[in-house]
Amino acid sequence: MSDNRMLGSRVLDALQHIGLIIVAVATVVAVGIEVNTMWQNRTVTLADLLLMFIYLEVLAMVAIYLRSGKLPIRIPLYIAIVALARYLILDMKGMDNWRLITVAGAALVLALAVLAIRFGHAKYPYDKEEGGH
Repeated sequence: MSDNRMLGSRVLDALQHIGLIIVAVATVVAVGIEVNTMWQNRTVTLADLLLMFIYLEVLAMVAIYLRSGKLPIRIPLYIAIVALARYLILDMKGMDNWRLITVAGAALVLALAVLAIRFGHAKYPYDKEEGGH
């Protein structure tokens, strides 16, 4: 590889790590804000807990990406499922039937996608050279 390509690759890697650190720090700040809100309200709701799980999944995704250099596709799907569940919990009373069915259907589609990915990885594992998950 030429020197320019190596330098460009190193710069992009550094920028990627900086971006990941920013995401991690912002997530930790968001957790702190959420904990403070729960403390001030003197209550913890299911919506609060689901939001905390979303933050934890984001931190796990950043950690995995920093360790392996690969983004496991299932984690964003899990985050999306939890976000949809939180949306249902928060706004269920104000939703019409079609919106409720649509959001629940979206969560079901995401869950089926996770199952398909897990099945695919079990049935058709990557070769070691491919480096997939």
